[in-house]
Amino acid sequence: MIDKLEMFIALARERHFGRAAQACGVTQPSLSSALRQLEDQLGVQLVFRGRSFQGLTPEGQRVLDRALRIVGDTRALKDEMRSLRAGLTGSLRLGVIPTALPMVADLTRPFLARHPGVRIQILSRTSAEILAGLDSLDLDAGITYLDNEPLGRVAKVPLYAEFYRFLCAPGSPLAARDRVTWAEAADAPLCLLTGDMQNRRIVNQHLAEAGVRAAPSIESNSTIALVAHVMTGAWASVVPKRLAELFAAGGQLCVIPLVEPEAEHLVGLIAPRREPQTPMLAALIDAAERLGAKGR
Repeated sequence: MIDKLEMFIALARERHFGRAAQACGVTQPSLSSALRQLEDQLGVQLVFRGRSFQGLTPEGQRVLDRALRIVGDTRALKDEMRSLRAGLTGSLRLGVIPTALPMVADLTRPFLARHPGVRIQILSRTSAEILAGLDSLDLDAGITYLDNEPLGRVAKVPLYAEFYRFLCAPGSPLAARDRVTWAEAADAPLCLLTGDMQNRRIVNQHLAEAGVRAAPSIESNSTIALVAHVMTGAWASVVPKRLAELFAAGGQLCVIPLVEPEAEHLVGLIAPRREPQTPMLAALIDAAERLGAKGR
């Protein structure tokens, strides 16, 4: 039954029989057969069928909600039994907002030093994708903003406060300044993250508070792409302090505090709220609490 529920969850996520089968490591006929067996066992139709996947039936949606809980609990039980046998082992999928990627090693390094049998997969995701990934069991935990948009029912551990910097090349008009206002930043030729990124919504919020709007000629969901454009000297950007300092080493770029307001937002670890937590997530939360305590 658990294997069939796993296949059903994969189909609901992929919305394509072939991709779902590939994700589960089975053939498409095997997946289709397992789903029909699951429908027979439950006595309801779960999927609208045609030449391709056409969505879940109302009954299928209800089964999906319960299947996610059952599979999540089963995985937690397996993790707990495995840790009792051999210590903490296995894999951990961590979704991280792009602006937090420069600091993620501050969390993973001490965690893996204590638990060398764990493998971590770090995935760059938007804040919305992280929440969706936790709900769908595609992610085990995430690093995202804690105080800007609703998170729902998750466990939260603050890690650090994110401050913002104006990033420009040495020859730019504002390069010699010791501070730049948000209003002045809006007048510069900007490249910014795309609107689906929560960091961009935060930047827009503080520009609006200053009575201005940004009109970037370059937008990207990659912070590396933004920095590459700033390095040409033709653009500037607004980025978190930690990210700016990472790329400004060696004096190639100028990192200038943004004021009026001098804004900050809280970034932290989130994980599904369970009692008790799986050993893996309990250990990760402990590492996050240690890191957060250092920053306070």
